[in-house]
Amino acid sequence: MSIKIGIFGYGNLGRGVEQAVRKNKDTELVAVFSRRDPSTVKIATPDVEVVSADKVTDYKDKIDVLVICGGSATDLPEMTPALVKDFNVIDSFDTHANIPTHFSNVDKAAKESGKIGVISVGWDPGMFSLARLYSNCILTEGSDYTFWGKGVSQGHSDAVRRIEGVVDARQYTVPVPEALEAVRSGKNPELTTRQKHTRVCYVVAAEGADKAKIENEIKTMPNYFADYDTTVNFITAEEMKRDHSGLPHGGVVIRSGKTGADNEHNHVIEYSLKLDSNPEFTASVLIAFARAAYRLNNEGQSGCKTVFDIAPAYLCAQSHDEIIAHML
Repeated sequence: MSIKIGIFGYGNLGRGVEQAVRKNKDTELVAVFSRRDPSTVKIATPDVEVVSADKVTDYKDKIDVLVICGGSATDLPEMTPALVKDFNVIDSFDTHANIPTHFSNVDKAAKESGKIGVISVGWDPGMFSLARLYSNCILTEGSDYTFWGKGVSQGHSDAVRRIEGVVDARQYTVPVPEALEAVRSGKNPELTTRQKHTRVCYVVAAEGADKAKIENEIKTMPNYFADYDTTVNFITAEEMKRDHSGLPHGGVVIRSGKTGADNEHNHVIEYSLKLDSNPEFTASVLIAFARAAYRLNNEGQSGCKTVFDIAPAYLCAQSHDEIIAHML
């Protein structure tokens, strides 16, 4: 029996979820819900409906898990608590500082409806969160470090595109090699934001635009670039399409710690990801946890869950006997 999946939102992440469903034989795509005119949305899966988002509740008895593919800034804080009233849901909410509030809102609605809501699923938060938790449990005395990149930051790229005179932009987050090497060597350095990452921007400017003004606005933008060493490169639209059309990302989570009576032994735990497609990898994580949401709700559980609350066996399509025999 297939787990029936719905996709709410069909941007880069929604398209990734569609592909992930096709690669998981125990899942089946039932419908895609869009805020755009459904007649204008073309999907890759034959014989699957594209439905207006305002008709989603018509499918509450046809879908086992609804994967919500909205943005963290304004979409998911509203969508996830609302949709969990009728569906088991999963989202990729990634505004770290606001996760506790989001959890509380989803948990209340999910417990009232008897559904499961899994939030903040992806690679960070998500897989990187698990790496941090496991390593903290093992090395109780130590320091945590997270390095992102080299990869495209979609949020920062969007921020640059909002600047007057900018036609298109990509922003890459790049770890500082010296900082990364110091951490890997077990030196436990104290690093500022500027010491850990640099930012590199590629910008297509409108004809006649003041490039010096654009560069200054980027480098002084608070919360995005002001705290980093930032390089701005102006390129043509053709160069952007040729060299920067993908959405690669990744990074590493490292915990450096000590053991022994006198802390004489150093240890480094490292978890790394190298991703050709950020949205497609995130989507693959979402589908694994959608499987878990389905199983948990079938057991009678409800409420909000995070990656910390779900046992790994719930993610796997293989049986418990198979994973013990081949993966343990």
